[in-house]
Amino acid sequence: MSFRGSSNLAPSMRVGAAMRSLTDIFEEYDFLDGDDRYRLLIELGRELEPMPDALKTDATLVRGCSASVWVYPVPREDGRLHFLADSNAAITKGIVALVLAAVQDKSAVEVADMDVAAALAPFDLTRQLSSNRTQGVPNMIALVQDTARRIAAG
Repeated sequence: MSFRGSSNLAPSMRVGAAMRSLTDIFEEYDFLDGDDRYRLLIELGRELEPMPDALKTDATLVRGCSASVWVYPVPREDGRLHFLADSNAAITKGIVALVLAAVQDKSAVEVADMDVAAALAPFDLTRQLSSNRTQGVPNMIALVQDTARRIAAG
């Protein structure tokens, strides 16, 4: 998969919408019960920056997810990574949004070195959602971090 710098992308892809912090999301999530947590995840998925259909390719598809999930990194000139992502399932798209909230607009080195699973641990997704919904999360984290390592290595 090849990645182009942000200057080669369409203007709408150069500047990403501000995403809620993982801490802010957790404060709301922790306050809610099961059904409302589902609604929050769906809302988070709806808030994701749109991913152009042209980027939804086999190369950007996350393997091992029960739903289709695509992730595309956009390296920024300042060394930070901005991710575009989408899913064809509402709850899964919300989980994707949680993963992105942990890594969005951080440096490639920071993303490569962070413990994303630990950052998501307070959400206890495996207890809140079926295993089908969460089985692809480790694969998505691995894809994001492998991409960050490649970009950080130059």
